[in-house]
Amino acid sequence: MIKKIKAKTLLSTFKESPDDPFGIRYNMNIYRGCQHQCIYCDSRSTCYGIENFADILIKENALELLEKELKSKRKKGTVGLGSMNDPYMPIEMKMELTRGALKLIKKYSFGVHVITKSNLVVRDIDLLKEIGKVYAAVSLTITTADNKLARKIEPVAPSSSERFEAIKKLADEGICTGIVLTPVLPFITDNKENVEEIIVKGKEAGAKYVLCWAGMTMREGQREYFYNELDKRFPGLKEKYVKRYGNRYSYPVPEHEELYKIFVDKCKKESIKTKMDFYMEMKTEQVSLF
Repeated sequence: MIKKIKAKTLLSTFKESPDDPFGIRYNMNIYRGCQHQCIYCDSRSTCYGIENFADILIKENALELLEKELKSKRKKGTVGLGSMNDPYMPIEMKMELTRGALKLIKKYSFGVHVITKSNLVVRDIDLLKEIGKVYAAVSLTITTADNKLARKIEPVAPSSSERFEAIKKLADEGICTGIVLTPVLPFITDNKENVEEIIVKGKEAGAKYVLCWAGMTMREGQREYFYNELDKRFPGLKEKYVKRYGNRYSYPVPEHEELYKIFVDKCKKESIKTKMDFYMEMKTEQVSLF
């Protein structure tokens, strides 16, 4: 089901933290629900109050709210797109609300960090290049370099190959682009070969950084859906999850410290960063009259 709704607010403010991997000050979601239907998505968690994550709710007044809220912000910073759902899911081809948001971010001289699994982001290279005069970054989430495996765990998202191609197109245009290698799914994508292949292919495509946490999180609502999908797609694997993790929130992969070291060492070898360069507020120098 696709339905239009009215939102009361759009931008939320993130507290600055030295542990923040994304450098976002303001965050927004133009849509609720997501068409990509990744089996592990945290946004299905009951705490977010989305009754059916397959339903797509479009905030039809999003751009009106965004302009009003950007005008009112005294402090510039990076606006994040893609924390709860993908800003470039298929419905965006028709609605163009993400593109409209980028136009407003450009108009009011904010930075932007787009997180997506979709190659549709290359449609907006023109705006991203303009915003990049202040600050623009695009992170493509890639959890596996294997297209067949990606289809099993991210059923409606563009293939991993298409995402690597998108990175190349963005990087060739001078846009700061990288990879989010998260989540890493225990017993599915948590092997050295997968992690290293993503880094190598990312480097070849022009990615400047790869962000990684060797594990996943699990909450009520999300856990039940994920386990149900495991039964259908990876028979017998759910029992390994239940035995190892129970009802915990954090699911680090087995040997996660070793895998993260492999990740860091490979990034170092390929000369690719494991952290992003964040937006830096421009400071006007005061010229002395004397």
